[in-house]
Amino acid sequence: MIESLADLVSRKKVVLFAGAGLSVPLNLPDWSGLIVHMAGELGYDPDVLAPDGADYLQIAEFYKLERNSIGELRSWMDRSWYVPDDRLLKSRVHNQIVQLEFPLIYTTNYDRNIERIHELRGKRFTKIKSMVDIANAHPDATQIVKFHGDFDDDESLVVTESDYFERLQFEAPLDIKFRSDVLSRSILFIGYSLNDLNMRLLLYRLHKMWEKAGFAAQRPPCFIFLLRPDPVRERVLASRGIHPIVSSSPNPSTALEEMFDELLSCSKIA
Repeated sequence: MIESLADLVSRKKVVLFAGAGLSVPLNLPDWSGLIVHMAGELGYDPDVLAPDGADYLQIAEFYKLERNSIGELRSWMDRSWYVPDDRLLKSRVHNQIVQLEFPLIYTTNYDRNIERIHELRGKRFTKIKSMVDIANAHPDATQIVKFHGDFDDDESLVVTESDYFERLQFEAPLDIKFRSDVLSRSILFIGYSLNDLNMRLLLYRLHKMWEKAGFAAQRPPCFIFLLRPDPVRERVLASRGIHPIVSSSPNPSTALEEMFDELLSCSKIA
């Protein structure tokens, strides 16, 4: 499977879709850290505001209702997820993404690390977070699409429960662009947990789009990188045209870079 994916990558036929797992090697705060911060800002004990099983989307919604905006939260997230250039340049995974030269990179991460590593490596790119950016995108530059928004624009951020409910309609300009981009390209999903209902819904909607058109058999193959086997979800994903690439690495922190190494060694880019 790696060989077929590598061939597609070398022919610029793959869209990279990156989630929070991409930032794990950089030791950035996770959602639990974000909840602790929101609790402190609102004067709550984190265990009271967010007991076991609490939904961070609802807590973010509560924060916005109490503060009337997410401006202060966005500022904290921007500061906390900032990575110095010297540390970013040492991130093997981020450097591998530049080496693999994906023409389109979608990310649900708010941080600027994908854009910054392209800057540091001298690779031309266009950041897309709105309809205006789509219209002005340079055709010869890598497009980095901030699917859940960007710190440069508070209104673009998808953080609260209401934000997610709006995006679940999949009719925003970035959603329309995504559907267009994947009609002739494969997708490689990295950094996602299959417990993420929003991601599973996106994959389902993608499958139904091809199925309703009557061309499911002609759909470009799609792939998702998994850190460990999950027979139930692997079978469900396969039924929807998503091919799981399951890591055999004993070290989850290096599993993604090992998979990228395989891609680089098999592709014509290496």
